[in-house]
Parts: sequence; C-alpha cells; structure tokens
Amino acid sequence: MPTIEELRKTRLEKLEKIKHAGLLAYPAQTQRTHSIAEALDVFSKLVKAKKRVVLAGRIRAQRGHGGATFLDIDDGSGKIQVIIKQDKIGEKGYQFFLDVFDIADFVEIKGTLFTTQRGEKTIQAEDYKMLSKALLPLPEKWHGLQDVEERLRKRYLDVIFNPEVKDMIQKRTIFWASMREFLIKKGFLEVETPVFETTSGGADARPFTTHHNAMDLEVYLRISMGELWQKRLMVAGFEKTFEIGRQFRNEGMDAEHLQDYTQMEFYWAYADYEQGMKLAEEMYKYVAKKTFGTLKFKIKGFDIDLGKKWEKYDYVSMISKYTKVNVLEASLQEMEKALNELHIDYDKKGFNRTRAMDNLWKFCRKKISGPGFLINTPIEVSPLAKRSEKNDKMAQRFQIILAGSENGNGYSELNDPIDQESRFVEQQKLRDAGDPEAQMHDKDYVEALEHGMPPTCGFGVSERLFSFLMDKPGRDCQIFPLMRPKQ
Repeated sequence: MPTIEELRKTRLEKLEKIKHAGLLAYPAQTQRTHSIAEALDVFSKLVKAKKRVVLAGRIRAQRGHGGATFLDIDDGSGKIQVIIKQDKIGEKGYQFFLDVFDIADFVEIKGTLFTTQRGEKTIQAEDYKMLSKALLPLPEKWHGLQDVEERLRKRYLDVIFNPEVKDMIQKRTIFWASMREFLIKKGFLEVETPVFETTSGGADARPFTTHHNAMDLEVYLRISMGELWQKRLMVAGFEKTFEIGRQFRNEGMDAEHLQDYTQMEFYWAYADYEQGMKLAEEMYKYVAKKTFGTLKFKIKGFDIDLGKKWEKYDYVSMISKYTKVNVLEASLQEMEKALNELHIDYDKKGFNRTRAMDNLWKFCRKKISGPGFLINTPIEVSPLAKRSEKNDKMAQRFQIILAGSENGNGYSELNDPIDQESRFVEQQKLRDAGDPEAQMHDKDYVEALEHGMPPTCGFGVSERLFSFLMDKPGRDCQIFPLMRPKQ
C-alpha cells in the first residue's frame, strides 16, 4: 500500500498534467446553478423540464464500469451520484478525467438529471471542470480518524466523516443565536467591552498576560464578559445590556474547564437576584427548546428535565449534609482536615478560607442533579455580590446547578462603593499572600460606583452549558480547540 508521501507525489504529477493542458487546477469561479440540496428538492421539476444544471462538490467515491465512471459528490448540503460516460464527453475528455481526478478533489459537473433503474438520483455529465485538486487523500472511508487527538487537530476531516460533529457545530450556532434572540426580545442591548484590561476583574480566575507594544503596557486578557464594564454602563444609565464573546482563563484543563471560550453576561438595572433567577430559568428553557427541540436530557448519568420545578439548594446546608462541616463556623484548619479526610485534592498555594469553602462545595455539587439554584453563598466567596439584607454574612447570589456542576452564576450586584472598596482590599491581601485567583483592586471601578449605580442583577453563563446539554466534554464541543503543535 503506497505511503502518504507517495500518494502526494502522484497527485502532484496529476497537477502538472492539468497545468500542461492549459487548465486551472484552482479556478476562482464556478458556474454552479444549484446546491445539491436545492437540486434534489426540485429534482422532478428539473428532470421534467430536461433542464441543464451545474452542480459542484467534493468527490467522495469513484467507481468504474466499462466506458462509464460513477462518482458521489458532496457539497456540504447533500450528496448526489454522477455518471461520466465516454460516449457523452468523448474519448479524450473521458481519459483526461481518469488521468487527473481523484477522490477528495472538488469538481464541477454540467449535465441533466435523471433517475437510474435502481432509483438513484443522478446527474449525467456533459462536461466537467476541476475546482480544486486535493494533494492529500481523505482518510480511509470506513475507519476515518480513530485517534481522538488527531480528530480534534484535523477537525475539518472529522466533520467530513462524522455527521454528528457537523450537527454539533450547527447546534452550537443555534444555541448562541437563540440566547441572543431571547435577550433582545426582552429588551436587552447587545454591547462590546474591552478584551484587553489593565486590571483583570469580574471573576475569581487567573488571567493571561500579554504586552501592548504601542502603549508599552502589560495587559490582561479578560476573565469575564466585561462585568465591570457593563456595570459602568448601568452607572451611565443603560437599563439592560448583554455581551456574548470570548474570554480567557489561564487555569487547569479538564472536561468542564477551558481556557479560551465563549461566555454570555447580562446586566439588568432595577432588578435583583430573585428576578434574575426567573429570567435565567426562562432563558434556559427557551434556548434548550430552540437548539435541541426538548427540555429532557441525559447528562453525565443524570436524567435532567428542565421543564420540572427547579429546586433551591442552600450552600451551607448542602456542604454540612455531605461533609459534616459548617463552613460559617469552622476554622481553616478544620476545613482543611475535612478536605484531607475526604481525599479531595486542592492547590495549597495561597490556600485560605475562600479556597477551602470552594473545594468543599465542589465536592458536594457532584452529587446534585438539578435543575436548581444554589443560594445563600457566604460573602467570602462572592466579592462582587450584594450582601443579604437578612444576614450580612450571606450574598444575594445564585448559581444554576445541572448534573453536578455550576452552569450559570448571577447575583444582585454590589453597588455600595465603600463596601466594594473594602472587599477589593481584602481580595488584594489574598492575592498578595499567593492566591492567583483573588480579584485585583480596581480603583477606577470603585470611582464609577461612587457616581451611583442603581440596584442591578448580573448573570453569566459559558459554553459549558452547551457541552452539558450535548453530554460531551467541553473541548469536544469547540470547533477548533487549542492543540499542542506537532513535534
């Protein structure tokens, strides 16, 4: 069996034959009259009218039979059979086709449509044209790409051989389009905020850093969808804004966590976290129905029904239930002891009460199916949320729980500049003590709050939700995930 290098050499020789014949191997134009799907949709009308059509696509299969060659061509919209007969295009033209065309080439076919005796919808070629000469073959038909890393690296081939990947990409587009549609219908204004920031804020996460040459500045790639910027727009008088875009977190990689991913965040003035819960639930149902046509899903072994009553889970009670630790009263040493007894791995660098609580909660959440809302989180783990008016140790915050994980985060935004300043000071202390995920002190944002921000609810959800509804790892649900370069 010839090697890839030998096959490529043969195809390069065929490319030279095309050039020697005075033809273009990569022309810019095609005379295509219909996509294959369009031609199949009005097939009977075209046959009855004996109308010539021009179709184009990639050769997916080729087989000879006497003085005829049968092809299957695919343009992404559909597939159709082609028959090229020597007595129709002449001996010279037929031989030239056999000499230079291969499976994987893109070809243009001019001819008429008919149905074979076996009922196969076919185009009878009267002429052909090379549109793009493929110098490498497609993977072997029945096996395609078997290695997972190779499939992700060569996603373009993965799409060709796995229709479910193409379907995933199309669903991903519908997912974000339907979320945008929902928010616009609710009166939200879509905005764009900076990707580069001089102070990284809006989340507990480690940012990527880069250098801005023109300003000679070290800058951060945003870790939130413009949270502190969108809240400045609330100060400015906008009532409802949202943004959908890419954000970046320089953290660990697993089935749920990505470093470069799409996120949506909305901010809603004169609303609180309880109103945010109602809107988020309505939005999730709308997006799921639009994207998947159902509200029922199988995710990580959990049976999820978004249409049923959404539960509410108390943060302190859930941790106490599964770990026997009251995080409001326990010391750091007691929480650390519990983590060790439960065999929970955690990063010891910059370890503090906030990280201890977070690790205990992450252990517990895996046991909760949802759908539901996590509420009553301690203010220590919610540095941008408004304090509860009933208990100042708690935040007016909610997180959406699905299949043992957080799939959305919202709260009544902190609009007291003095409280915000004190929390930034505490976060900066944690950062200085070695916690890379603690938030930076953003003095400009505090100054904006001093001009007055109305009561506001903010909410964010990432593409993790899409991957959960697909029941696939997050990396598999990106179109082109980051891959290490081949050595």
